[in-house]
Amino acid sequence: MRISLVVLALLSSLPLLGQQGYDLQFRIKGLRDTTVWLGYYYGESTYRRDTAVVDRNGEFRFKGSETLPQGVYLIAINKTRLLEFAVGVDQQFRLETDTSGYIEHMKVTGDIDNTIFFENMRFNKARHDEAQPFVAVVQDSTASDEAKKSAREKLDAVNASVADYHEKIIREHPGTITSKIFQATRPLKAPEPPRRPDGSIDSTFQLKWYREHFFDNFDLADDALIRMPKPFYREKVYEYLDKLYAPDPDTVKRAIEFMVSKAKKNPETYKYLIFQLVLKYQNPDIMGLDAVFVYLNDTYFATGEMDYWANEQMKKNMRQHADRLRKSLLGNTGPNLIMQDVNFKPRALYDIKSKYTIIYFFDPDCSHCRQETPKLVAFYEKNKARFDVEVFAVSSDTSMAKMANYIKEMGMKWITVNGPRTYVGPYQDLYDSVQYPTIYVLDNRKKIIAKKIPADKLEDFLAHYEKRQKAGQL
Repeated sequence: MRISLVVLALLSSLPLLGQQGYDLQFRIKGLRDTTVWLGYYYGESTYRRDTAVVDRNGEFRFKGSETLPQGVYLIAINKTRLLEFAVGVDQQFRLETDTSGYIEHMKVTGDIDNTIFFENMRFNKARHDEAQPFVAVVQDSTASDEAKKSAREKLDAVNASVADYHEKIIREHPGTITSKIFQATRPLKAPEPPRRPDGSIDSTFQLKWYREHFFDNFDLADDALIRMPKPFYREKVYEYLDKLYAPDPDTVKRAIEFMVSKAKKNPETYKYLIFQLVLKYQNPDIMGLDAVFVYLNDTYFATGEMDYWANEQMKKNMRQHADRLRKSLLGNTGPNLIMQDVNFKPRALYDIKSKYTIIYFFDPDCSHCRQETPKLVAFYEKNKARFDVEVFAVSSDTSMAKMANYIKEMGMKWITVNGPRTYVGPYQDLYDSVQYPTIYVLDNRKKIIAKKIPADKLEDFLAHYEKRQKAGQL
């Protein structure tokens, strides 16, 4: 996947939200005769939107005919950030401050959004300073239990005042950037689980409740939440998937459909949600979740659903990666491989009659392969008879001599073939194996039961797999 192309497609399709325009005026005492730029956050990244020249009095201005997307913006010189501020509904305002203290000296004219934004910063600093003596006591190993108890009570009071302040802003200033931040980070509390007629408690109630209400305080259709100093949106989506759902493709798909139903109300958040899911599942850490990437391609890109922002190059990359993955998903029958061994003799994967077959894709020049191969050799020598397992190793290098030397050096007593000398087409089109080393495990019917598993985990995996087989769980 060429993520740079994905990012370009994503950013190039940012919508125009109207023609009211923006007029942001600044005066920063202590800043003069330089150039500053206006930036904005987008997920984890920061991008430039506009530039302005600062005059001798510290005055500068950003003005444009297109309304800015809402969120938190910043002023910077080169790579140095000077200050952050809010861009909400009202985009004609003036901010005046001093380099000796951007927040302390900030004066806002014409915008309630930034008035609240900077008031909150000053409030947070005051509460932080208020809490520090109590934190010091709690962390002091020499302090008495009574002193620590008193300090914790005072800390609780400070935290309660912060929570009350957040609720006040949410209640009195809905729709402002600060209110959106407070609302999005507002904790949820599930009700007590009801009792069944027999008096027992439904142990699944809270999980179901959190799945249904997880986004009650977080509007997945509000694109302002994408433009924050912290990637709130991505973190919330990933938390929902990782903490509330088992890493099973079908389960994850249902979770995605639930989020899509909310984010789809806004084309910008719909696009961003799908983009984040593509990043998460294109090379997942958990075995089997690559099926989610195939689902994303087939459901949202191959159908034309994302055509309003995804360019042709991105869709091509998505399709190619999905097609490579779909042939080697867990549960699929692994495609046959027929290649020449060190004696130039054709060897076929399907000729192996062992209970388990391990396909080992490697590169003789790969340093990681040189670490992994001895582990696989050790596993093979110890467990070949125990599990009735055979290895079908595929060298990525065209050199037969290099392959022969590697076999001898590593003591590889299994079947090793030369990948480029193939009778069935490129193996990379049959198995997702663009990174080396890559291991697949097939059963006696050549069904893929594991993939991209480290060699030192094979013994535990097969032992657990056989235990589940005997228990009738497979």
